[in-house]
Amino acid sequence: MLDMVWIRENAELVRQTAKWKKVDFPLDELLEWDDRRRGLRQETEELRARRNALTKEVEARLREGNPAESETVKEQVRELGGRLTEVEARLGESETKCRELLLRAPNPVSKDTPIGESDKDNVEIRRCGEPPAFGFALRDHVELGELHDIIDIPRGVKAGGPRSYTLKGTGLYLHLAVQRLALDVLTARGFTVMDVPAIVRPETLVRTGFFPGGEDQTYELSGENRWLAGTSEVPLVSLYSDETVDLKGPIRLAGMSACFRREVGSAGRDVRGLYRVHQFSKIEQVVLCESDPEVSERMLQEILANAEHILQLLELPYRVVAVCTGDMSLKTHKQYDIETWMPGRNAYGETHSASNLLDFQARRSNIRYLGTDGRLRYCHTLNNTAAATPRILIPLLENHQQEDGSIYIPQALRKYMDGREVIPAPQPAPGI
Repeated sequence: MLDMVWIRENAELVRQTAKWKKVDFPLDELLEWDDRRRGLRQETEELRARRNALTKEVEARLREGNPAESETVKEQVRELGGRLTEVEARLGESETKCRELLLRAPNPVSKDTPIGESDKDNVEIRRCGEPPAFGFALRDHVELGELHDIIDIPRGVKAGGPRSYTLKGTGLYLHLAVQRLALDVLTARGFTVMDVPAIVRPETLVRTGFFPGGEDQTYELSGENRWLAGTSEVPLVSLYSDETVDLKGPIRLAGMSACFRREVGSAGRDVRGLYRVHQFSKIEQVVLCESDPEVSERMLQEILANAEHILQLLELPYRVVAVCTGDMSLKTHKQYDIETWMPGRNAYGETHSASNLLDFQARRSNIRYLGTDGRLRYCHTLNNTAAATPRILIPLLENHQQEDGSIYIPQALRKYMDGREVIPAPQPAPGI
């Protein structure tokens, strides 16, 4: 949510931002409702002041011993009360309408955000590592999973429907090893790790900027007034809603949770394997810091570096891209994506997304802190993936496959895998 005064002072920027982000935001309608609200608020205050003055006049007439005159003034008070009730109802309607429209206002983008239409216009910032050159026929992660009997997609679909999967044996342990590595890295870097709810109240999705607008991507629990969160960013931020937090330093949180996304609009896209699934697990970084753009930019670079460090420990080649306006969500001010090389796709695929939201979420969630000047201010909030699995298993399996069918286990994962250095090549059945 943006400040209404700021919107009025920067109306053209807001209008341009909506165009850049392809957001259907009725700015003129909001300004009209805000004019109406301000006029009704002034009228309400004037009517209350007149009613209070007349009430005192009634008391004065009674003290003077003029009951007839006091009755005349009482009638005026009753008339003003009726008018006030009517105006207050109209004021309530205008305030509700303004809030509904404000929730659809897009967060402005940073000055260094690329202008573009889609992810094709994202700008590469840097690369780390080179895609491996294989001297043998590649297997993608689905083939590797079947070869080692660690991924079973047909049975997953049998139980859960399209875009479902099953991780078996070593596949499950690899999935858990990546999560444990991410948790250990973040703990060492000052993050408080948390297991948070995946079932959330609808207001948490509004507070964090996923609603309105993201309902079609989110699973609702019918009859429960609850939803399944698509990221632990939702509960992590909401843990501090309606609080004044102590910001002696940034609050660094790492949430572990199951995540659920409907993937509406992705029919026919990334249908093979584990890339785009309905249920997955994620370790998410969330930071609350003071409302200083320099501080939140520094935190954005920090959480981005954390994700890069994890990928380097996994010994995976990747690139960092600056996300353009047309590929950003309504709530985002500045965003980087990390795309990891996936040999089976012969392309980089998104595995991490780091965002600075300024005070957009904190205003919605009413998360404030006491500044050094003694004034209450809204925090800045940021988020970034640390590890999302099973998607990260795609590059992990594909980049580390070896000619004999075995899969190399990066050194950083071995302590979580009983010291194993490889997933050995399957041996032919006896007699074959």
